[in-house]
Amino acid sequence: MSDKKKKKKKDSQLLIRINSEERDRFVALCDDLDTSAAREIRKFIKAFMREHDATENE
Repeated sequence: MSDKKKKKKKDSQLLIRINSEERDRFVALCDDLDTSAAREIRKFIKAFMREHDATENE
């Protein structure tokens, strides 16, 4: 497996405050879609960073 394909160790946490109703709806939707809330939030963060890194380099 190449270095790029190796999974990076998840060694940090991000604490956020969110309305409990929104959290419950989000977690339920993730369950319905057979994914986890943490996975979807990580995907969002990575996409957000890619989007903003690209615009900074222009």
